[in-house]
Amino acid sequence: MSGAELKKVGLKVTLPRLKILEILESAGDEHHLTAEDVYKILLEQGEEVGLATVYRVLTQFEQAGIVRRLNFENNISIFELDTGDNHDHLVCLKSGKVKEFVDPIIESRIQEIAKENGYELSGHSLVIYGTLPQESR
Repeated sequence: MSGAELKKVGLKVTLPRLKILEILESAGDEHHLTAEDVYKILLEQGEEVGLATVYRVLTQFEQAGIVRRLNFENNISIFELDTGDNHDHLVCLKSGKVKEFVDPIIESRIQEIAKENGYELSGHSLVIYGTLPQESR
């Protein structure tokens, strides 16, 4: 996403917004980041952005539909780019590691359950909690 796209969703283009967006876009497989993770990366890059600014920008991105905030039982909120796809999450209760997955059978069954109960499905959220083996954390 570019500065022009930030403007399109109603956000002023600022250096902190661009830097935070860049971090989210370049996170790769580990793209489920807490605000603190983003803050630490900014510090490692030599950026002088406060943690409050990181939270504020991530909240603005969430309101603009750029990111999704996921709140898990371990009292951790993570952020991921909102790519428009539908996926579910596995969360390790020991390490906090988050992995996403898509299962066509689960997706189909959720649609069936909604239909059986007279609901028009607009979305869903499935989170599976467990513990990874020590060597995988």
